[in-house]
Amino acid sequence: MAKAPVNVRVYYVLPCCLLLLNLVNATIGYQAGRFEDPWVRTLVVIGLVLFGSSLVAFVVAPGLEFFIRWLHRTSRAQAGGLGEALFLIALGAGVFWLYYQLVNHGIESLLPLNWRHV
Repeated sequence: MAKAPVNVRVYYVLPCCLLLLNLVNATIGYQAGRFEDPWVRTLVVIGLVLFGSSLVAFVVAPGLEFFIRWLHRTSRAQAGGLGEALFLIALGAGVFWLYYQLVNHGIESLLPLNWRHV
């Protein structure tokens, strides 16, 4: 019984979080282009990537895992694994859509207007 949430975390949630972290890293790299000095640009990228990876490892991944376990517990009592399955499908579709935008339209398509370089 305890294997299912672990498998979901290892094989689905963690890779989705890593893909989201990669999107954050693409945004950081794009925004770091505003700094002219290569030393400052490198320090900013390293600092923000360390912060972003810590945020994903200690906040986002455990939060998603907790939410999936809650859905699993709640949906098992009410409708089987339907709630968990729908959440995982929505998570995968959301990550796919973000990557589709990144690959086909560039990082600018995912950023607010005031974050874009002019």
